[in-house]
Amino acid sequence: MMAMNHLSLLRPLLCQSLVRHVRCPLAATTRVPILLPNTTHYPAACARLYATKKAKAKAKGQSAKMNINSALVEDIINLGEVKEDMTAVVNALKDDFTRNLSIRTSPGALDHIVVTTQDGKFPLNQLGQISMKSPQFIMVNMSGFPEATAAAARALRESSMNLNPEVDGTIIKVAIPKVTREHRENLSKVAKQLSNKAKDSLRKVRSNAVTEVKKAKEGHSEDIIRLIEKQIQQMSDNIAADIDKQLAAKTKELLG
Repeated sequence: MMAMNHLSLLRPLLCQSLVRHVRCPLAATTRVPILLPNTTHYPAACARLYATKKAKAKAKGQSAKMNINSALVEDIINLGEVKEDMTAVVNALKDDFTRNLSIRTSPGALDHIVVTTQDGKFPLNQLGQISMKSPQFIMVNMSGFPEATAAAARALRESSMNLNPEVDGTIIKVAIPKVTREHRENLSKVAKQLSNKAKDSLRKVRSNAVTEVKKAKEGHSEDIIRLIEKQIQQMSDNIAADIDKQLAAKTKELLG
């Protein structure tokens, strides 16, 4: 009975102590343990207060860090433009694959061929009228620019399409050869060459970006410079992986 009386007398004091600790910021930050009689557990209210404040402070710190880094990066280099330049490389490769390595015959299959003349370089479809007479025969009418007929025939002959054009006045007759296994293998080699060229262009974009970042090294910390260089390298690695993916898909298409 006496123990119960003592406990009833201590309850108001314990409640007041708990309220003071819960309201006191020092208790929350220093994690002072408040133990109830015969127990090893912290009061739930104090633990929740500490956890809430700690989470908010951590989130606030991360947000500020991200903003600071973003501002520093923009002050050094525009990573958005770097990404656009890298993406343009793989897009150009896709265009090359479509224009140069198609095994399907159509009048547009010759549009990409560039003719070198005394006045400069021009796409074949700007110099001559291309028409398909049959699936195995394409005719190019050069009457609009007769002086470029020989150059157009040479461009057709030197293309990667294995063509042997015949000139009849201002008309160029192009017989489309049957797609053989050897021709498919040759096209796959051209695809590999084009992908290697794309990777060279990608490395140039990355190198130029890293050079630009290093120029700002004096005015910024080494950690920031290294962080930006890693971001540029990661962007480059992603585009290089996309180039490999495009090559694998085109090789599979060509070789079957």
